[in-house]
Amino acid sequence: MGSWLSKQVEPTHAHYTYLILSVFLLSYSFFSEFIRNRLHLSEPPLALLTGVIFGPNALNIINPASWHWQDTVTQEAARIIVSLQVFSVGVELPKAYFSRHWKSVGMMLVPVMTFSWLVTAGFVYGIMGTTWSVALIISACLAPTDPVLAAAVLQPGTRFSSRVPRRLRHMLSAESGTNDGTSFPFLYAGLLMYSGTSTGGIIKDWFTGTILWQCTLGILVGLILGHYANRSLRIAERRDWIDPSSFLAFYILLALLSVGIGSTLGLDDFLVAFGAGTGFAWDGWFANKTKATHLPQILDLLLNSSMFVYFGAIIPWKNFVPRDITPMITPGKLTGLLVLVLLFRRIPAVLALKPLIPDIRTYREALFCGHFGPMGLGGLFLVIEARARLETGESIPMPHPPEHHPNLEAIEQVWPIVCFVLMGSTIVHGCSVAAISLGGHMMRNKEERAPLLAAEDEGLDGMIHEGGGGESEPSVSGDEDVSLLHH
Repeated sequence: MGSWLSKQVEPTHAHYTYLILSVFLLSYSFFSEFIRNRLHLSEPPLALLTGVIFGPNALNIINPASWHWQDTVTQEAARIIVSLQVFSVGVELPKAYFSRHWKSVGMMLVPVMTFSWLVTAGFVYGIMGTTWSVALIISACLAPTDPVLAAAVLQPGTRFSSRVPRRLRHMLSAESGTNDGTSFPFLYAGLLMYSGTSTGGIIKDWFTGTILWQCTLGILVGLILGHYANRSLRIAERRDWIDPSSFLAFYILLALLSVGIGSTLGLDDFLVAFGAGTGFAWDGWFANKTKATHLPQILDLLLNSSMFVYFGAIIPWKNFVPRDITPMITPGKLTGLLVLVLLFRRIPAVLALKPLIPDIRTYREALFCGHFGPMGLGGLFLVIEARARLETGESIPMPHPPEHHPNLEAIEQVWPIVCFVLMGSTIVHGCSVAAISLGGHMMRNKEERAPLLAAEDEGLDGMIHEGGGGESEPSVSGDEDVSLLHH
């Protein structure tokens, strides 16, 4: 009997993965209201923990290495998921958002992000003992705010998101949608410096190749693509050429088309995708048609959570201890670096620039926006991109990290340092909502506390929630502008 059964049941690691992943997603879905609005937890840290527990360094059930997956799979999976997320951000922002809030987002993208890049590089250089150019490469991977982690907390429908002024949620969402793309100039500046190119050559290649071609042309192509896709879809719907299911599928297909165009032309994929989403939903028509479908939230649960499980399974734990090639990397130093990055990567800059950021009205709001700069899947894509450039000089990585290479030390430094900080940020920022909610609950007088622990609905203390708190703006693209209803 046992022999017969063993012939019928022949599970592989991949089969176990389908089982575990589906059980995790079903369990989360079943208790999603309780987890999000009672425990104040989001999917990413739970998914990451699932990947770690069932990964090769623990139960060894989810083991991507046994599937013979190569680094290109990680690169392309991260590319698609982050691009879908930044496209979603562009679609969900209020209509014509950047025409009114360009200064706030611009301040977060240029001075704050530059500060983040340089300060993080200083910490990496001083603590981990890398060269300055390698430190700049690592810090570029950690500079952007991850749209996947940001969406897990800022998306409408959670108790906590309703406690944050809408203008702050919109600003942080817009920042997370754009700065994965704008991180490429920082990354390529570090890579060009590492290559030993002359100063004049670095400036020329950086400006023409990265700023003009990848970034500027990328955002323009995305905006044009999104605009004409919007007009085409309007015509198709008006003439009854398209059915409801295809209407929804158009959202995903346009995002994939933007990635295909960007990657084929060597443009900045994330800026093309964000530009396409922004151009597509600039007038609010599409989001107004589809806001009841919760399509972005469905994609978050299926794709983003699955990717965090995968990330948890590929975390290079063995590289977090000293080795011959990286003797300076130790668990203690990595933890110290993580703490410094979380404390000083963004918070000092946002506090200092608060008077110049119109959407930030109080220093408590500045502290919140400075803290809420999670690092996640966008950084995972960037570190694979950095490794690819170090390994092959192109954007396509080797199947696996090489054992012998002229840039081996840099390659072996970049991967574990970035992965450790991404893991720490996912856990800390994923649990920040619970910490903020619980802390606010305990700081209240007993008679002012909600009956349930951390179940307050009022706006967060120290933030302006009325009279310019964002209430006059449409909550999603396509809502009618309140100011127009009186004319």
